Amino acid sequence: MAAIWIILAKTRFPARLIQTSKEKGLERVDFFFDLANEFLPEFLQRGSERIDRLSRTAPKPAPEFGKIIHGSRVMREQIGLASKIAAFEVPVLILGDTGTGKELFAEAIHRASVRKGKPFVAVNCGAIPKDMVNSELFGHVKGAYTGAAAERAGHFREAEGGVLFLDEIGDLPLDAQVRLLRVLQQREVTPLGASVPCKVDVRIVAATHRDLTADVAAGLFREDLFHRLAVGILRLPPLREREGDLDLLIDYLLAKINADGAGRPETQTKELASGGRERLRAHHWRGNVRELYHTLLRAAIWSDSATIDEDDVTRSLVQLSPPDGGVLERPLAAGFDLQGVLDEVSRHYFQRALAQSGWRKKRASDLLGFQHYQTFGNWAERLGIDVDCAE
Repeated sequence: MAAIWIILAKTRFPARLIQTSKEKGLERVDFFFDLANEFLPEFLQRGSERIDRLSRTAPKPAPEFGKIIHGSRVMREQIGLASKIAAFEVPVLILGDTGTGKELFAEAIHRASVRKGKPFVAVNCGAIPKDMVNSELFGHVKGAYTGAAAERAGHFREAEGGVLFLDEIGDLPLDAQVRLLRVLQQREVTPLGASVPCKVDVRIVAATHRDLTADVAAGLFREDLFHRLAVGILRLPPLREREGDLDLLIDYLLAKINADGAGRPETQTKELASGGRERLRAHHWRGNVRELYHTLLRAAIWSDSATIDEDDVTRSLVQLSPPDGGVLERPLAAGFDLQGVLDEVSRHYFQRALAQSGWRKKRASDLLGFQHYQTFGNWAERLGIDVDCAE
């Protein structure tokens, strides 16, 4: 046995060897040879190097998430979380701006779960008329209300055994939120007009572009429902934060557009010129991947040649007025003027302070947090704001 321990300690399982004796008690011993180096095959010597190399290699995403084109770290992290969440029978809440791929994630979670092969029912809560939400989701019996000429199962029972994807759940009315909470708690639905509930086996995946925590604070969304849904939370980043993904998506979407138009006499295969690509890179993409796809589609249709150039892209972009706070979301590209943006913000608040103070300079200075009245005057002069008419 002593020989076996020595051989093991000097080969694949490096270990500290010790021995005991009545004379010296416990002591460390060593042998001045290395069986691993002298006798084992070379591939065993490279074992630690191989382990290090594999540990540095990013794990391949689950095949169910293959439709999500990405290369960025932030998306890789969310896909990793989603693949873990898929294995657990818990509700999922997907947060993200419009067009970031929330439904793609919901479908991938369904395919990666034990419910794959069962129904996947997608419902846009914001598209259902408020007076029809309860009937659409939970069903109704015949005669439950005027116009209910036949029984309706509802989306929950249609998704039995599978996944119900509730998109834009932040738009759900409060009375429907109460019913949804009961479904999550009791796993049963009561159709409108019925007195006996029906058991359902459905996994909920919800999504919204809204700030649900702010809606909870404002009383627009039930806090207890939020906590029931937010067991597995995913936060999908906007396209502008997915470093390196834009070019991948451009190539993928343009190839898809070309494939969809293949064989039609009125279409031709389009390529993207470098100027067109740079114009796409400089855009802000408030509509995220959805906006990118439709911009490329318009450019492919409108371009007169087989090449989509910068002018084609510019003409295809839909310019929307920036929302409140849009100053924080302006694209970083050639010609960006940070000082100009800061001055614009400063002028805005100077004008507000003057208006709120009734054009009293001392009061406006206090509102802006200046410790010295002279500082207010210096800022106003630099920003080109005439305060001589103020008191």
